[in-house]
This record gives sequence, C-alpha cells and structure tokens, in this order.
Amino acid sequence: MSDATNTLAPAPQPATRQEAPQAPLVHTRDGTLLAHPGESVLETLERHGHHVEFQCRSGYCGACRTPLLAGSVHYPNVPLAFVSPGECLPCCCKPVGAIRLDIKKG
Repeated sequence: MSDATNTLAPAPQPATRQEAPQAPLVHTRDGTLLAHPGESVLETLERHGHHVEFQCRSGYCGACRTPLLAGSVHYPNVPLAFVSPGECLPCCCKPVGAIRLDIKKG
C-alpha cells in the first residue's frame, strides 16, 4: 500500500468564537487607513491627518469629490451632487470592504 493512501488530512477544528467582521481599509497614496465601524470615508481620512476640501458632509455640494480607483462605497442617503463612475463623495459614503482612493495628505 502506498503512503498516500495512509495519510489523512487533519480534521477541521470547530470554531470556538465568532469572528468579528473586519473593519474596512482605505488605501491612499500615503498608506492604508483603518476605518472605524459606521464612520464616513471623510471621517476616516480626517482621523488619519488628511485635509479634504468639503462644505456639507451630506453629499449636497460635491466639494469633496475624490477619485475612487478600486473597491466600492455605500451611500446611506442618496447624495444630491452628481457622482461619476470612478469617483466618490467621502463626506457621505462608507467603504464596502477595502477601497483605494487617489488622495494624498496635504
């Protein structure tokens, strides 16, 4: 009998605790930022020292419009400012998983 037939794969271990959902990541030209649950992309950027132009924090004006290079965002309320494919309004959107923005501190 060959060794391959005598080898057993290890049995899967039962989960002892429920895994918490992983916080979304916001990738910028300066590095990777960890988003806190429930905060907007703008709040994440500000907490990490980014200065983003904004006026409303509600999606009305579009002043914070930022290129969204990868990933997707969710708008809890539909913004009134126009949002083209490949961009987002950080003031009022939340990351869905990891996103990549074309933004730099400054």
